[in-house]
Amino acid sequence: MSQYYLNYLDELESEAIFILREVWAQFENPVILFSGGKDSILVTHLAKKAFYPAKIPFPLMHVDTGHNFPETIQFRDDIIKELGVELIVGSVQESIDEGRVAEEKGKNATRNALQITTLLDAIESNKIDCAIGGGRRDEEKARAKERFFSHRDDFGQWDPKNQRPELWNIFNGKHFQGEHFRVFPISNWTEMDVWNYIKRENIAIPSLYFAHEREVVRRDGTWIPNSEFLILEEHEEVVVKKIRFRTLGDITITGGDESDADTLEKIALEVAGMRNTERGNRSDDKRSESAMEDRKRQGYF
Repeated sequence: MSQYYLNYLDELESEAIFILREVWAQFENPVILFSGGKDSILVTHLAKKAFYPAKIPFPLMHVDTGHNFPETIQFRDDIIKELGVELIVGSVQESIDEGRVAEEKGKNATRNALQITTLLDAIESNKIDCAIGGGRRDEEKARAKERFFSHRDDFGQWDPKNQRPELWNIFNGKHFQGEHFRVFPISNWTEMDVWNYIKRENIAIPSLYFAHEREVVRRDGTWIPNSEFLILEEHEEVVVKKIRFRTLGDITITGGDESDADTLEKIALEVAGMRNTERGNRSDDKRSESAMEDRKRQGYF
């Protein structure tokens, strides 16, 4: 009898597609959390495969901080037009204007944590019972604790000690009124897996991931892009460097690496030799040892 084997990328793809179909089977109003970063792009690509030849059956939702890379917003709009799906946008600026949150002050001010209120408001107002994210366990220690189906209480909070067992790929999405789930189909993927799959599938990604010349400022051991939102100190100098970004967040907190990797092949080789974590250049994660977990407990992605 002949035996059939899947390579590791096919196994990861099959697992993610199974989880996406489980979401559609168990929930009434799911969305994909779409930031324009490579992981949310990958999840969207997998959803496209999972339901082909039909369109993706749920909307994409973006929490817009107002401090995004322009390239990210353009990519978001292009992919929405290409896929023909609905886009839900939650605006942090609107949350600030309405007095729901207070903007941080100072040179290290960020709107990253302010996304929590905007996200939870968007989930409640749109009656969303499942938000599909691109979080991976290898990104950060708090995300390593996540299940595929991550239960959130009626305040949108995450309790890592109160999650359901997931034995034999059986997922329990039952929840009370007001509660919801976050689902992470690519939890088992590594950064290297993501790049190898993007290369294999020839998935379009923002130019920010490729090495390019950009005005930057050296701060906290990384290159922060210069922008209208960046508050410079007297000793800080704006220079032009050839850099690329491993992860994308707000333009005010996302650090870049000096690099010559301007193709997917070069990126894969570069990532293979790196020893620091993917989110090591995110200043919001450097605020404390438990910065990510604290935000997740409050309702962060």
